[in-house]
Amino acid sequence: MAARCHPLPFIPDTFSPMPIRLLSGLSDIAGQHDALICDVWGVVHDGHHANLAACEALRRFRENHGPVVLLTNAPRVPAAVAEQCAGFGVPAECYDAIVSSGGAARAELVRRSSVRHLPLYYIGTSRDVSIYQGLDVSLASLEEAKAILCAGLRDDDREAPADYGPELKALAARGLPMLCANPDLVVHRGSRLYWCAGAIARDYAALGGEVIYYGKPHGPVYDMARAEIAGLRKGVPATRPLAIGDGMPTDIMGANAQGLTALFIADGIHGEEIEPYTEAHLDDLLGRSGVSAAAALRALTW
Repeated sequence: MAARCHPLPFIPDTFSPMPIRLLSGLSDIAGQHDALICDVWGVVHDGHHANLAACEALRRFRENHGPVVLLTNAPRVPAAVAEQCAGFGVPAECYDAIVSSGGAARAELVRRSSVRHLPLYYIGTSRDVSIYQGLDVSLASLEEAKAILCAGLRDDDREAPADYGPELKALAARGLPMLCANPDLVVHRGSRLYWCAGAIARDYAALGGEVIYYGKPHGPVYDMARAEIAGLRKGVPATRPLAIGDGMPTDIMGANAQGLTALFIADGIHGEEIEPYTEAHLDDLLGRSGVSAAAALRALTW
């Protein structure tokens, strides 16, 4: 359930973006798809409150067209993501299942700790300890750890990745692998941007450290999402799933790499870059990141 080294998949030199279509709502294309794989943070909620129009769009799709799987780079297990979503006011009836990068990272920790006890160097907050709780894992010092789990910054209100420079240098000198439970570099919480685990992993890799990434844009979490969808469809895989997200290097790049039709939510994490909101500008914006989307909405609505 992991991807190693650089957090972005290979994009061939022959990549050619397709023209984007500006939609009035998800209903414009819902009938063309039999399942949704939808990002959470920046689409369904903003880190404080649910986007109720997005939740209603997901509910309508689920009611009339097919299952909805939320696919998130949150560094926590699906049950913890569901609890957080409920706290933000996201109705449970707008989705069928959750797949998370934290859940994928936990699956790897289960595998490693089932072989032998795992002394783990943890970088993150107490909010995300569900990734390793209940496993044969102990938190260890830099000198005694056998692996690193990075779920984010310890204090993302006050810290930046640069604050971890000396610590990462010492860890890299020991040759410890880093399990990155969230490949995102930044995330919106309300109107403010916060650094994520992916930024620390990026700096660790720049020091020569080995990084193993869990989550979008890497293929294994999409395999997990497809498996969830097939289970919800009584063993029948979806043939026309739609991937929805606001992150170009995660949601859209992952969809492109997986051959999925992508719906770009423009007012999400890249909101400051989308003006003017025209097909030509969005094509150029996406193209500069080496990705393409079939369609766009400023925010997810029905």
